[in-house]
Amino acid sequence: MAAARTPLETVSAAAERVMSALEGSFAAVSVWERERGRLRVLVNAGELTAGEERFPEDESYPVHDFPEIVEFLHEEWVGGGAEPRAWVENMDGAAEQGAAGPGAYRHERVAALRRRGRGCCVVAPVVLHGRAWGELYVARPPGAPAFDRTDADFATVLASVAAAGIAQTERLEEVRRLAFTDPLTGLANRRAVDARLDEAVERHLAEGVVVSLVVCDLNGLKRVNDTLGHAVGDRLLERFGSVLSLCGAMLPGALAARLGGDEFCLLTVGPAADEVVRVAGELCRRAAALELGEGVACGVASTGDPIGSVGTARRLFRLADAAQYRAKAARAAEPVVAGRAGGPADPVVRLADHPPTAPVAERRRFRGRRP
Repeated sequence: MAAARTPLETVSAAAERVMSALEGSFAAVSVWERERGRLRVLVNAGELTAGEERFPEDESYPVHDFPEIVEFLHEEWVGGGAEPRAWVENMDGAAEQGAAGPGAYRHERVAALRRRGRGCCVVAPVVLHGRAWGELYVARPPGAPAFDRTDADFATVLASVAAAGIAQTERLEEVRRLAFTDPLTGLANRRAVDARLDEAVERHLAEGVVVSLVVCDLNGLKRVNDTLGHAVGDRLLERFGSVLSLCGAMLPGALAARLGGDEFCLLTVGPAADEVVRVAGELCRRAAALELGEGVACGVASTGDPIGSVGTARRLFRLADAAQYRAKAARAAEPVVAGRAGGPADPVVRLADHPPTAPVAERRRFRGRRP
């Protein structure tokens, strides 16, 4: 679990290792989604039956079918201060005594065992930060030795270890989110764009995949800040961020980001250049319709257009930035696209490749980037 890079890898490792430790044939990790009143399965491991998937998209069960998740996990164990304890169920309907209540019999658990051809199971609660988070479930086939109280106690310990690993992964995930997210708009930040663009250009060089970058400068932000205050300016940035996110959703896998200040971008890998330009035009129209601000200056650069060789992320960024500069200078209502006014002779391409004197803003923008 410590080597896992994502929450899904963490719970997958937990399911695999707990199944092995308890000598089970199947294991699952489920999370209790309180707001939706359901147990949602995150991962299934081991011998799967018909209809089960390793990483199910939406395998879930209403909590009222498994009331112990509420009645025992939350109220008795967590709310009452007692230690959480695992319990055992058998396909004949005989529950292990003294776990979630004397002679407890949960018909849905038993029905599931019979339906899927399993002999017995042990269910261990996963508790994070003093609250019931979900459960570990391990099963054995018919004919295998049934789980007993010793197994249930061991499962309780393993669930605690798993909980610690899940908590660590959640903390790391939050650190990653903060590191790659703009706090005002919730979009990706410049660090995320740099990392994704480097990867995208490497894919372009290796596979020929089309990589496109749309760079936008939000017009009128300074006027809004000076006349209406920075709080209103922040609302304009947030509103435009939402518009950018909406338009980005029109392009599969697009990354919508705020580069800083009034600068934003969309990065796509795969969609054709014409489709990216179409969405950039929609972005311009929606931005012009915002109550505040004065629209956007929008520049597009795509490896699907005649812009010459793109061997580095820096060059694609310079091309999109030069297109945005031309759009701003011309107060263009539509995006300016690098390479579409003469290929390598396009003034945008020439400006990007042979700037007479780099503007101060550009020098600041590229400071510290790899050549």
